[in-house]
Amino acid sequence: MAEGLLHHVEIYVSDIKKSTAFWGWFLQELGYHSYQKWDKGESWKLGETYLVFVQADERYLDEPYHRCRTGLNHLAFHAASRERVDEMTVKLKEKRINILYENLHPFAGGEDYYAVYFEDPDRIKVEFVAPALLTQ
Repeated sequence: MAEGLLHHVEIYVSDIKKSTAFWGWFLQELGYHSYQKWDKGESWKLGETYLVFVQADERYLDEPYHRCRTGLNHLAFHAASRERVDEMTVKLKEKRINILYENLHPFAGGEDYYAVYFEDPDRIKVEFVAPALLTQ
């Protein structure tokens, strides 16, 4: 195992049922499998890395998540190709998931950066990005 690789990321969510429905299909699309499941959480694993989603206690739900506050801004996942980004974009739209920066899609990150940006049920930004094209 290479030192420094992420072991896992744990995210507290406001509604575990909504979040597991959202993240479950997306992570399975990327090759993750359900790893652990309990009443207030679920994790998905790919290789040696896993993502964990846990229901936040009610006493902490008064302040909603916002990616511009201190803490997590977004999660970015590698896509195999630009075509895969396009396929995922179609699936996101079919599921009526909010696409961010749609007027700039798929170049919201710049003319050489091909990605789709969207939000989970708590409005955590998610990015699915294609490999960079080599320029000669």
